[in-house]
Parts: sequence; structure tokens; C-alpha cells
Amino acid sequence: MTAELLVLLIVIVTALVFDFTNGFHDTANAMATSIATGALSPRTAVLLSGALNLIGAFLSVEVAATVAEGIVRLDQVGGPDLLEIVFAGLVGGILWNLLTWLFGLPSSSSHALFGGLIGATIAALGWSGVIWSAGQKGVLAKIVVPAVLAPVVAALVASIGTWLVYRLTRGSEQRVVDRGFRWGQIGSASLVSLAHGTNDAQKTMGIIFLALIAYGSARPTDQLPLWVIVACAIAIAAGTSLGGWRIIRTLGKGLVDITPPQGLAAESTSAAIILTSAHFGLPLSTTQTVTGAILGTGLGRPGAEVRWTVLGRMVVAWVCTLPLAGLAGAICWGLAHGIGGFPGVLVVFAALIVLSGLIYLRSRRTPVHAANVNAEWTEPSAAAAQTTAEVLPETESAGRT
Repeated sequence: MTAELLVLLIVIVTALVFDFTNGFHDTANAMATSIATGALSPRTAVLLSGALNLIGAFLSVEVAATVAEGIVRLDQVGGPDLLEIVFAGLVGGILWNLLTWLFGLPSSSSHALFGGLIGATIAALGWSGVIWSAGQKGVLAKIVVPAVLAPVVAALVASIGTWLVYRLTRGSEQRVVDRGFRWGQIGSASLVSLAHGTNDAQKTMGIIFLALIAYGSARPTDQLPLWVIVACAIAIAAGTSLGGWRIIRTLGKGLVDITPPQGLAAESTSAAIILTSAHFGLPLSTTQTVTGAILGTGLGRPGAEVRWTVLGRMVVAWVCTLPLAGLAGAICWGLAHGIGGFPGVLVVFAALIVLSGLIYLRSRRTPVHAANVNAEWTEPSAAAAQTTAEVLPETESAGRT
């Protein structure tokens, strides 16, 4: 077994680890509102979401093609260097996913991946190595523009939908209305999970295919291998089934106090936008889309409270995702390339394991789980600089009653 083949295997394993973190990081996108309103129990929600992510991953490969061909200029880099770039980008994305999960921030896993890949590419090839703009391809058209438009469009559509729902049901018994909308939420949340699998699993498929191109076992014009699709579908479904409770809590309880009509409006809006983007090959951020839709329901519901400080923290995380994940990717590439070949990749992989372990151990100090995910929201103190869960000492006792 050659050193280059070992590097390829490590890259594939790292890509599937990223897919797994994408799953539990983004479970909140589909199920936070259904859990918050009681339409689904927490455990049932994440298991259903995992199953539908698995199915959704097989529905399209348009986004995978964008990731494989629309970011790095393949004509400027050789096989071993491209493998190191892909590996460093994945490590940057994983570390950002885990860090934002620790603080309960629903940042974009997609942009973490793209940021890591762009940072590693710039470190290796310079600014010209990235396809910034090439007609309808490139970073600007495929990543930046959708990132700006998706949450705005989702907020607008969801606010109108929520206003219409409350307008049409005015005068009806609220208990009956809520029961009907909870049933509707099960369907709409399932559709978001299906859309998430269709859009997000493909990003890892595209990264693995890029690694296969670098190794020389595939060409850019080849079809995506079936084993890549299956492996990525299983990885994201497994991660989703784990449940990213910290982020579920922020989206379900922190931004807006969700009611069943709002939940249905947010989920329906998100599913429509995400499925449309997958059809056109746009690697959309499901996190930003869902967050925009939830915000829109708060704006559209008469008398609803939007916690703007929570939204502000989310926006800061969104703005920082590309540059900070890019910085991590660049550092990882410099370390791997500086040591050279398989030993360099192995050192970075070991560092990833150690840092991931430390983040996990830190999270165990203030656990958020199925039993306390719906506890009453309390705004964190800026002076304490604590995580969302740390400023909720009552949540653990609430989860054990």
C-alpha cells in the first residue's frame, strides 16, 4: 500500500467524519421547531430526521458536481497537493462545526467546509487557485450570493405565510388550531429533513470525488461512484440521528418562541427553498435558510418576540465562518505540507482527534440533551461569556423531573 493511497484513505475517512458532524450539527434545521412545539418528541424527531436524510441523499447529485468542480482550479494543482488541500479543508470545517456546536450557534456547515477548502487552496496556490467567478460557477455565484439571499428570502416568505395563517384562523379556538398545525409540522419537518439530505450530503460526496480525482482514480467528467453516495448518506444520517441538542435548543427556544402555525410556516418555507436550490446545483446553507424562516415567523406573528441579541450572535458566527474556517484550513495545509506527505497528514489527523476530544469533554460540563432541550430560555450574560447551556442551571433539574 503506497503512501499516497494511505493519504487518500485518511481523506475519505475525514470527509465522512465531516459528514457525520454536519448531520448532528444541522439536525436543528429540520426538527427544532417540531420539538419546541411538541409536535414530535425529541428522540422521535431526530430518528425520523436521520432516516429522511438517508433517503434524501440519493435524490440528486447536482450539488456534488458544483463542489467537485466549482471551487478549486484543478488545472493548477497536482494529485498529492490536491489531496492535502482537500484534507486540510475538511479538518478546518470539522473544527468549526464542533466549536459552534459547543456554543450552540447554528452556523453553516456548508460554509465551514467551503471556507476550509478555500483557505487551504489559497495557502497552497495563492488567490488565483480559487474559482472566484466564472459565469454561473465559482465561489461568488454558487456560495456568496445564495448565502446573502437565502435567509432574506426565507424570512420574507415565512413572515407573509405566518401572517396569512393567523389572519385566516382568527377567531378559531387556538387549541384546535394548534393541534392541526402540529400534525402539519410532522409532514413539513420531514420534508426539510429530506431536503437537507438532498443538499448537504452531496457536499461531502463532491469532496470525496475531488479526492478521487486528485488520486487519479476518477476524472472530472466521470459519474459519481455509487459507494460514495451510499457512504455519505449513511454518515449524515447517523450524525443526524445523534441529535445536536445544543443547536436544537437555540433555534427552537432562543430566537423566537415558536407556536405550531409558525413551525409549519418556517418548515414549509425552508423545504421549498432548499429543494429548489438542490435542483439548480446551489450548495445552499440549510442553517441560514431555516434561521431566516424562523425569524420570519416571529416578524409575521402578531405580538411575537424576536430575540435580536440571539440573532446577532448567529450573524456574527455566519460572518466569521468562511474566514475562520479558511484560516484553520490554511494552517492545517501548512502543517501537513511542511512536514510532507503521509507523515504530515497523519500529524494533522492526530491533532484533529485531540482537539475534537477536548471540545467534547468541555461540552460535558454543561450537557444539553433530549430531557432539557425545551427548558425555558434565559439570555446568557455577556460578562460571564458562558455557553447557552451554562446559563441555564435550571435545565438539568427540569430534564430530570
